[in-house]
Amino acid sequence: MTTELLDIQPRELKFTFELKKQSSCSIILSNKTEQHVAFKVKTTSPKKYCVRPNSGVIKPKSSCDFTVTMQAQRVAPPEMKCKDKFLVQSTIVPFGTSEEEITSDLFAKGSGKYVEERKIRVSLVSPVESAVLLPINGGQKQDPCPEASLLSDRVPSGIENIPPPHTVSEDMEGLDAGKASVGHQEETNETEPTTFWHEDELKIYQNIQYPNSAEDLEGLKSKLRVMDSKLREEMLRKSRPKKAQVGFPLLYVCTVALISMVVGYLAHT
Repeated sequence: MTTELLDIQPRELKFTFELKKQSSCSIILSNKTEQHVAFKVKTTSPKKYCVRPNSGVIKPKSSCDFTVTMQAQRVAPPEMKCKDKFLVQSTIVPFGTSEEEITSDLFAKGSGKYVEERKIRVSLVSPVESAVLLPINGGQKQDPCPEASLLSDRVPSGIENIPPPHTVSEDMEGLDAGKASVGHQEETNETEPTTFWHEDELKIYQNIQYPNSAEDLEGLKSKLRVMDSKLREEMLRKSRPKKAQVGFPLLYVCTVALISMVVGYLAHT
């Protein structure tokens, strides 16, 4: 059987490598046949990568994708070279095959069925390299990795359309003229006096706001004098020392008198 069962895009996984950071890439599988095709994804480093989903069934003339996540690495490989590989196995299955039935035995070659195997290489790129845009037919094609699509907004394309020098100078002159007009307008707005009140209106406003200002001032002064005098009296009253008590207390005198009467009564008896 020479017909390919699946079309795999892209044919190479390009991970944006950064120390202590995860990186993910997506692979799209397209069923090129008129039958249901089951697939299973394997890797040479299962502890290093996570594939979701790693198996499934694709309907005729349909597509599905799976995501490969590279775990965070603490050490960079020498010269940013990676020897890891992925293997995509696929075979035709009858209609109604569930995902639970997709096991390793389904892709055994000894059963006589056709099993297609496609290898996917792995490469590592730096964050700057992964964001480089490739011009195709006047447009730009981005790297399929999600990290590359995020970084493409930050790194400019290597091909730029530079306008002629006179166009740049004219644009700069227009920009300077626009800035000058805006600055002149702002300066004019700041320096122009704004007159909202006429002289007669200002007098009426002053009379409304401050009626009989001289009488109010005198009344305020009198209130302050009264409060000051009361405050002084209170301070003098508190500062006067209490009168020292002369003689014995009344309770002491009554107690001594009562004791004396009792003693005298007992003496006479």
